[in-house]
Amino acid sequence: MTPYGLQTEQRTEPLGLDETRPRLSWKLRSDRNGATQIAYRITAFDGDDQVWDTGRRESAETLLIPWEGPALRPATRYRWSVEIWDDEGTREAAESWFETGLLDPSAWTAVWIGRDQRALPPVDPPTDDDLVTPGVTEAPIHLGRTFHLAAAPARARLYATARGIYEASLNGTRIGDHELAPGWTEYHQRVQYQTYDVTALLRDGGNRLEAVVADGWWSGYVGFDPRRPARHYGDAPGLLAQLVLDFADGSQQIIATDGDWTEHDGPIRSADLMMGQFTDGRRELSAPRPVIVLDTAPGPLVAEPDAPIRVTAELPAVTVEGGIADFGQNLVGRVRLTIRNAVAGQRITLRHAEVLNEDGTLYLDNLRRAAATDTYICAGRSVEVFEPRFTFHGFRYAEVHGYLPARDDVTAQVLHSDTPWTGRFECSDATVNQLHANIAWGQRGNFVAVPTDCPQRDERLGWLADAQVFAPTATRNADVSAFFARWMRDVVGGQNADGAFRDVAPIIAFDREGAPAWGDGGVIIPWLLWRTYGDRRVLERSFDAMAAWVEHIHRHNPNLLWEHRTGNSYGDWLQIDAETPRDVLATAYFAHSTAIVAAAAEVLGRPAEPWKQLHAAIRDAFAGAFIGDDGSIKGATQTSYLMGLAFDLVPGHLRPLAAAHLAADIESRGNRLTTGFVGVSLLCPVLTEFGRADLAYALLHQDEYPSWNYSIRHGATTIWERWDGWTEQHGFQSAAMNSFNHYSLGSVGDWLYGRVAGIDQTPASIAYSELLLRPTPDPTGRLRWARAEQETARGLVACGWSIDDDRLTVTATVPPGSTAIVHLPNAEPRRLTSGRHTITTPV
Repeated sequence: MTPYGLQTEQRTEPLGLDETRPRLSWKLRSDRNGATQIAYRITAFDGDDQVWDTGRRESAETLLIPWEGPALRPATRYRWSVEIWDDEGTREAAESWFETGLLDPSAWTAVWIGRDQRALPPVDPPTDDDLVTPGVTEAPIHLGRTFHLAAAPARARLYATARGIYEASLNGTRIGDHELAPGWTEYHQRVQYQTYDVTALLRDGGNRLEAVVADGWWSGYVGFDPRRPARHYGDAPGLLAQLVLDFADGSQQIIATDGDWTEHDGPIRSADLMMGQFTDGRRELSAPRPVIVLDTAPGPLVAEPDAPIRVTAELPAVTVEGGIADFGQNLVGRVRLTIRNAVAGQRITLRHAEVLNEDGTLYLDNLRRAAATDTYICAGRSVEVFEPRFTFHGFRYAEVHGYLPARDDVTAQVLHSDTPWTGRFECSDATVNQLHANIAWGQRGNFVAVPTDCPQRDERLGWLADAQVFAPTATRNADVSAFFARWMRDVVGGQNADGAFRDVAPIIAFDREGAPAWGDGGVIIPWLLWRTYGDRRVLERSFDAMAAWVEHIHRHNPNLLWEHRTGNSYGDWLQIDAETPRDVLATAYFAHSTAIVAAAAEVLGRPAEPWKQLHAAIRDAFAGAFIGDDGSIKGATQTSYLMGLAFDLVPGHLRPLAAAHLAADIESRGNRLTTGFVGVSLLCPVLTEFGRADLAYALLHQDEYPSWNYSIRHGATTIWERWDGWTEQHGFQSAAMNSFNHYSLGSVGDWLYGRVAGIDQTPASIAYSELLLRPTPDPTGRLRWARAEQETARGLVACGWSIDDDRLTVTATVPPGSTAIVHLPNAEPRRLTSGRHTITTPV
């Protein structure tokens, strides 16, 4: 048995941690069935000095073991190893490392610097068009400092952040591979800094440290609001950086941002996340100008706690026709354009779109205010490469004006938060495989710093409902533990004094109380992170806010029906041919969040009984107000029944009747759904749970409108925002809200892993310690096989099935440290130990 996948704070070899008690984890694998860990030993070193030794501990634990060594020193690399013993006494070991950040705010000697706006010529107030035809105040700031070293350092770290987004370089070489750093957080409360190892980039003699800082989320377009004068965080970008040099003789030198730095004009004339980037290739850096010190206090700085945004893939154009490049995939990122033999001053623009109009032109109306236009003025060299660095777009198509590129000249750079990919699903039906691919691409494109609703138009906000309904699917596809834990700090930080979460986090555009299912994301996601990853710390840090949310609802709704203080109650957003009553949806979520708070209280050792009693009372109130004696639920919509059943609000004797009403509604519509954002995540799981897998599969295979496959049949490569984003009868929906990359309706992905392939865990299980393997063969006969793999927090889990000659064959992989209960049709449940297993049974 071998330990692998060692992590510190849910990251692999993190550089720069501010956690004073980081948690250590590892996974296990073995070729021997039944293998288990019986003991472990952790040792840690600071250089050659051992600083922590747990000794041999008789334990099967592998997850999030807190540091118990001495207080961590700042800016220090610690090596650690874990030895494990299995049940046969065999010992194996693996090693990893982590490095602390500055830890103490007083360690910052740098000050915030930026452009002295007083040194610029007076200009008219900027408008939206300035990002496409820029003025002098739109240009990112180019900052630099030259310094001399008597010898190259033995160790060098750059600690840097920006009010805006930045890219740093040292001696002409770009530092790191982070994109759009420092990312987007609730800047009023927390700005992230990054740590870079730059030892190899320094030399004795002259050195130059530089950075370009653009508006980004700090002072650019964010959400629906116009950029000026209503800037959200600040008026202009700034830089904070500290280069710490340690020499072989034990001395140290710090090069920090201060008033000695200089500022320059450069080739980039404007850069905005939504509008695009304008670069004049003819321009060089201007003569230096003095910088201005913006702020001597470093501010609320925290080390970046999760994976950065990176370019994770390159997609060459599939075709280039009439200047329009088709990359074959709706994606998020930017285009790298190679330009050959252009003349100086030649103006080239790239416009981006997700879909085309019927006449083959770009469909741009749904972008709203977002220009999504990148512009390049050629320098006149034989070969020039334009790749904007301070913007990103959601697109499948890019139209090039002013230059006719060859296909090999155009490449899409795929950009997103680099959460490690952990899941794989496939089956015998190519359309279902395309659905899974669409879900995965939607996750990649909308996990950019925060879990956004859409990547293309003037919005890109962290909507809580979208995130909570999709989060179970997200955990299947990727390790999003650190990503969501970091975002939860924004969710909790945005809670108001009355206990209300908001609709979005960070708070931009909407400073109002969260709606039902939206605000409830602040309760649902921490619980999911506990169940999926065993992350008790995020549950501890979120619990008071979770409880305050439920108390807020209860305080304003003492009759236990959530009818007051519902924010901008959205209902089952974008449902089709149905209208779920808002009081039914709200009260169902009130009950659901209360049940989670009760469960969380038990986990954390807090008083749980009052929450249990409140939940029971809400459940009774829901039944009394909304459920009929025949099992009908007010509104009689699919979502009404789904919430009642999924959230256990229907009394036991009425549950079969409610399930029958649900099935009858679907069948009466020719096996079509009506669910919106809220109901769709529950649809196939509830049907399967109540013995109607045939209907769940019928919905999966449905290719008439509305359905997942309808969009696929019409070329979708990501999940659409709305079922009717485009229809044969009506064409495009209203451009006011019509994204073609929006993950919410892709929440069915959790069911693909959990019931089609069969990977799940029992209700009492944490982090897949006790698997519940329930592969569900397709009663319609369309699928002949399906399988999935998932790298869980404990190790690789796999499950799959195939049907051949009326025999069902199931294969399963259970990692060491986990057990599994297997449920198969026409067979008694059986328990499996770790290892690889094959089971055959009659269909």
